[in-house]
Amino acid sequence: MSKRPRILALSLAVVLVLAACGGDGGADETTTTADEAADTTEADAPTTTEAESPDTTAAPEQEAVELVLAHSYQEGQPQVVCGTDVIKEIAEAANVGLTIEVFGASQLGGDADRIESVISGDIDIDVQGASALAAVYEPMSVVDGAFVFDDSDHLYRFFTSDASDDLTQGFEGATGVAILGAWNTGARQFTANVPINGPDDLQGLRMRFPPSPQFLLNAEAMGAEPVEVAFEELYLALQQGTVDGQENPIVNIDAINLDEVQDYISMSSHQLSSNLVVINADTWSQLSPEQQQALADGVEEAMVQEPQCAAESEQEILDGWRDGGALEIVEDVDRDAFREMAEPFLREAWSEEQIAVLDAIRSTADG
Repeated sequence: MSKRPRILALSLAVVLVLAACGGDGGADETTTTADEAADTTEADAPTTTEAESPDTTAAPEQEAVELVLAHSYQEGQPQVVCGTDVIKEIAEAANVGLTIEVFGASQLGGDADRIESVISGDIDIDVQGASALAAVYEPMSVVDGAFVFDDSDHLYRFFTSDASDDLTQGFEGATGVAILGAWNTGARQFTANVPINGPDDLQGLRMRFPPSPQFLLNAEAMGAEPVEVAFEELYLALQQGTVDGQENPIVNIDAINLDEVQDYISMSSHQLSSNLVVINADTWSQLSPEQQQALADGVEEAMVQEPQCAAESEQEILDGWRDGGALEIVEDVDRDAFREMAEPFLREAWSEEQIAVLDAIRSTADG
């Protein structure tokens, strides 16, 4: 099952990619070239002396399998340090013949290209936002809906419970791609030059939203006037007044220094930025049970660690803004008012299949 020839071919393809960037599918991201994954070698098999009897009960040696894992994130981001790096480390440390070659920073293409490559089997594992996956299976868009999840723990409960079976099995049946797990990498917050305490404060503001159907639907659901602007152009658009405000996770707001062109960050937490770890279903089925378990263990640990890392990064950034006065942090946002607007709107806009996903998610809410 060695995939070395395909990995070499993909490596050559990487050389041709120029400054590739991740899409707006799950959350806006800036990217840099990822470090090459370190080569791994198999340990020498133990030998026996004439005085020793061979251990006939030892498990048979696992067939070596090399998997390609792709994502759009840059080195140092929580999605990498506490996400993909954790998956690779735990899966390989199990010594069941797994090696994972990681290609980050959209080296193997943007979101749309990569999910097609997972479907075809050219990429084994990918980390995608829900909206990007919704391009090939529409019900997945609900995961990116406004106020669908209460918090990070809620997202974890859903994807580790039977309530997610219809969504994950439906996705696999439609695409041939299995979902190994999901994590929240931060909530999206509003920024503007005025505080946004509730839906009325959005009136008259031109708010930038990513050019994704679900993100734009969220804007309408919350009473915002959405304007589509590329993430790379957002700073200039705010500086020149093309748009009045925007929404993004805290780490993204900090990454492109939006505190220089915005006065307030309003802690609306209106949408979780989710990442889903997906694998070609045929690739998964060809792994041994031990290899499947090792990979599943790595994903499970990343599902725990990544949100913690993201939360720590956010707190550090918020503390810096408070100390330096770069942004005034608005805590008293009426999230219930936003939620009460959003849910009826989305239920009216979504299909019956999407509403079924929403109901399944809400069934796992705490209390």
